Amino acid sequence: MTREERIDADTRSVYVGNVDYGTTADELEIYFNGCGHVNRVTILCDKFTGHPKGFAYIEFSDRESVRMAMALDETLFRGRVIKVLPKRTNMPGISSTDRGFVRGGRFRGRGVRTSRFHNGFQGRFR
Repeated sequence: MTREERIDADTRSVYVGNVDYGTTADELEIYFNGCGHVNRVTILCDKFTGHPKGFAYIEFSDRESVRMAMALDETLFRGRVIKVLPKRTNMPGISSTDRGFVRGGRFRGRGVRTSRFHNGFQGRFR
């Protein structure tokens, strides 16, 4: 798949968060089918355990379906209130979040480092 094809597929896709861990791709397809033809459902799983991470991506055949799917934001699905957002296109080399790891500790957010060596001390870097 070329970069342009991936970007096009992303514009026809939504992110679905807070998905129940027992949810199947078929259940999500049925739930979102009223918004338009569903091309693909991807439920993300942990690469080590294989357990679902609690979110999914739904790819539709057209962009209008994304707008329709947005109406399902904050609706109840399998006993949980789901979050539906347009899928963001990942651009190589550009990070939209601060999830970096640095030698000596893990950074959380902007400039806050959590260290296990100082009894839970949290300090800010300036």
